[in-house]
Amino acid sequence: MAGLWLSLGSLVAAGQRGQRSPQQLMRSAALWTLKNVSHHSRQHLMVTRSLCSAGYDSNEKTFDKILVANRGEIACRVIKTCKKMGIKTVAIHSDVDTSSVHVKMADEAVCVGPAPTSKSYLNMEAILEAIRKTRAQAVHPGYGFLSENKEFAKCLAAENVVFIGPDTHAIQAMGDKIESKLLAKKAKVNTIPGFDGVVKDADEAVRIAREIGYPVMIKASAGGGGKGMRIAWDDEETRDGFRFSSQEAASSFGDDRLLIEKFIDNPRHIEIQMVLLFQVLGDKHGNALWLNERECSIQRRNQKVVEEAPSIFLDSETRRAMGEQAVALAKAVKYSSAGTVEFLVDSKKNFYFLEMNTRLQVEHPVTECITGLDLVQEMIRVAKGYPLRHKQADIPINGWAVECRVYAEDPYKSFGLPSIGRLSQYQEPIHLPGVRVDSGIQPGSDISIYYDPMISKLITYGSDRTEALKRMEDALDNYVIRGVIHNIALLREVIINSRFIKGDINTKFLSDVYPDGFKGHKLTEGERNQLLAIASSLFVASQLRAQHFQEHENSRVPIVKPQVANWELSVKLNNEVHTVVASNNGKMFSVEVDGSKLNVTSTWNLASPLLSVNVDGTQRTIQCLSREAGGNMSIQFLGTVYKVHILTKLAAELNRFMLEKVAEDTSSTLRSPMPGMVVAVSVKPGDMVSEGQEICVIEAMKMQNSMTAGKTGKVKSVHCKAGDTVGEGDLLVELQ
Repeated sequence: MAGLWLSLGSLVAAGQRGQRSPQQLMRSAALWTLKNVSHHSRQHLMVTRSLCSAGYDSNEKTFDKILVANRGEIACRVIKTCKKMGIKTVAIHSDVDTSSVHVKMADEAVCVGPAPTSKSYLNMEAILEAIRKTRAQAVHPGYGFLSENKEFAKCLAAENVVFIGPDTHAIQAMGDKIESKLLAKKAKVNTIPGFDGVVKDADEAVRIAREIGYPVMIKASAGGGGKGMRIAWDDEETRDGFRFSSQEAASSFGDDRLLIEKFIDNPRHIEIQMVLLFQVLGDKHGNALWLNERECSIQRRNQKVVEEAPSIFLDSETRRAMGEQAVALAKAVKYSSAGTVEFLVDSKKNFYFLEMNTRLQVEHPVTECITGLDLVQEMIRVAKGYPLRHKQADIPINGWAVECRVYAEDPYKSFGLPSIGRLSQYQEPIHLPGVRVDSGIQPGSDISIYYDPMISKLITYGSDRTEALKRMEDALDNYVIRGVIHNIALLREVIINSRFIKGDINTKFLSDVYPDGFKGHKLTEGERNQLLAIASSLFVASQLRAQHFQEHENSRVPIVKPQVANWELSVKLNNEVHTVVASNNGKMFSVEVDGSKLNVTSTWNLASPLLSVNVDGTQRTIQCLSREAGGNMSIQFLGTVYKVHILTKLAAELNRFMLEKVAEDTSSTLRSPMPGMVVAVSVKPGDMVSEGQEICVIEAMKMQNSMTAGKTGKVKSVHCKAGDTVGEGDLLVELQ
């Protein structure tokens, strides 16, 4: 096993009173009830299934009103717990988020500015004015945005408003990667070798990288979420990495300071979730608790894609050692809220402190599932000054939980370049057992260039890892998302991959397994025949439905309908043509594919977005995304969307006489691979460029991407300038 990036679950500093075992609080499948929410929203989005939800003492007084300084799924997540606790909520939103789900869920809502985050969700003065206007007593920042901004916490304190998170000292100490590393060393926590100061410029970055030894990791001191991070293997990559990381850091966090440290090759990423209580007056009677680990090694561009709890790699001894070091670090800064200590772990289970996130983590639901705690509830109680109710011995590892981050991204482009659009159809798989979905969207929601492209967090829970993964496989098959490109195909391939199932994973998993990029599911012969049989059955079912419709229409001209016993079809899949013969007997089709016979049974409800199909005893859930009169059909099968072209035998023979469209020569053009904003253009008409030379930089969802020339040549024309908004496929530059 090559290496590991682990995060030990959660720390909790609890008082000595009011202890209660989480086992008494756990529910295998509890549904949060949201009051004052429309039936449609409650049915489709606003109800998230919490598999393990701690109870709440209604006699415990906390806050009357909390403002949630965030958007999307995390804002919805916080509001749900507030409703459970009887707390009124205030949502903030930009002008493009006026109709968002979190706005509808809250009791009150205040617009804080236009779409760009710097003018809305990072606009401290506007948010403070919203707090004054609504008289909110406390603020929950969620994650990202202002969640780790010490100045925001100071402003709240000046307004006598409670910040639901750690104090400003802890935010400053742990939110700054440079200072946190120095404190970790002082607390005798294992750290990664590197430069402990601020890197001034690209030249200094190169000098430091050479001293440390390549490869190195360049990352934002105030960063997180994979933004402002670059791996460099030589001097040139170090200079580019310094430029892009500093620009992303300034854009995302308002702080362009960078640090450099040794890149641990083939690591695993493990986190320890913490909820640590040290009372406001510095009381030292509390216990430090860690809530087990989360495995977060499946990543792309240093951003997590699949997480699980616990980790298949850790043993109890390593888990305890990591937990104790996480506690020691938290005690060093008198930490008093939910937070996460992240570690890199190598193949020999040596672990190194990576960073501490002084906020609720994106992937916190998997910790909630295996411990039975509601971390948002604990944060609110701690912020009010209550001691936590648990001791370390109370914290279980009960079952296994897996989380997939469902993004509006094209997984076939660098494992996920952003996609934008409007959700024309959206249906979460919460009807399945052991499934939880944390989301902040609904049918009709827009995925825009301004914010993170996350659609939802899909979580499954089981008695063991095998059950949790099987439930995830089913949940991904039953997830309906139309209108935007999404990454479900990639997620499904990861969780069924033999290496992943064995636990042989690290942060380079995607590039190792897919060295030439992700290509979708590779069909076995049996799976190919199943797909061809299903597609053929769908085609015949649609033809029979059309005939049935005609039979019941009052037509002035009598229609003679042919009686077809066997449908002889020509089916094209992946540029291969197959001969198929299908016959119908009620809900069952007998299909012969290239000589192999299969029986396909279903309800054949062609209006349903999901279709459960039985092929010779094997149950499959498929989605027919489109059917065209010309025989083209798109089917989502085993997570991947396949293009199938079906014609009758006669139509296929005639189709041979049709002229094929000549493919466009794209070697002389550079088009945007994603929607975004042009940050910089490096060329002008008449310039000579070399293959691989940077032409322009496009920022999408706060990530900067360098666009390079596909060949050597002279620039003929430039169709963009800095500040322009471009869509996917827009022409940027033409070469002669």
